[in-house]
Amino acid sequence: MGIVLRDTPSLLLTQRTSQLNTHAGQIALPGGKLDPEDPSIVHAALREAQEEVGLSADHVEVLGTLPVYVTGTAFVVTPVVALIDSAMSLTPNPDEVAEIFEVPLPFLMDPANHRWHVFEWEGGKRDWYSMPYHDGFQNRFIWGATAGMLRNLYRFLLA
Repeated sequence: MGIVLRDTPSLLLTQRTSQLNTHAGQIALPGGKLDPEDPSIVHAALREAQEEVGLSADHVEVLGTLPVYVTGTAFVVTPVVALIDSAMSLTPNPDEVAEIFEVPLPFLMDPANHRWHVFEWEGGKRDWYSMPYHDGFQNRFIWGATAGMLRNLYRFLLA
């Protein structure tokens, strides 16, 4: 969860490429899985952000982690919250990232922009959040695990 330090802080997000095996085309936070050689979750997050969007750790100040988030598809995610210097330079990895963009943090932290969805699936009930955002050019449908983790960040900041 990289918060870019601008006049209005924003959150760094990616649009995943359509050819990925999981969550293709979805909006995601930069990051990925913990590899055996990673000494920590924070190291893995920084390494993955470098691999996905070219974010140098020199432009990042890690604040800490949020509690583990388990997705409906059984992914176990530990969100790493960090501040990012706006002077950073980014380059998407074309195999993983179709686009890099930012959404103003005040928009994401406003509960009026949090939508709750419930539906029946495979005999059970599934529920999830979305945070639809229009950036002036394009509609961005932030949903599922990404929106759920952002909702958790909102709750922590509210407390």
